[in-house]
Amino acid sequence: MGLKKGDLVTVLTGKERGKKGKILRVLPQENRVVVEALNFLKVYTRPSQQNPKGGIAQMEGKLHRSNVQLICPRCSKPTRVAFQFLADGTKQRTCKKCNEII
Repeated sequence: MGLKKGDLVTVLTGKERGKKGKILRVLPQENRVVVEALNFLKVYTRPSQQNPKGGIAQMEGKLHRSNVQLICPRCSKPTRVAFQFLADGTKQRTCKKCNEII
């Protein structure tokens, strides 16, 4: 997938286009990610012992991974991810624009 929890991404399409945020969860089976403070959904909660009144809460919704793009921490530009094998045999993610290890 190329994206990991904690990565800074920008949204390419949709109502949140152009906004940036940090990935909270990656859902590889669904090809989706949850980004901090983006794509809020209203969730209707039933009354419980923790929340006796119930009510309406907001939480972050899922975004398809094709609608977000990683921001390189080195060059600070939105970029695609390439994979490279190092001399010791480990696989690393690299930036397609500046060729630095992410």
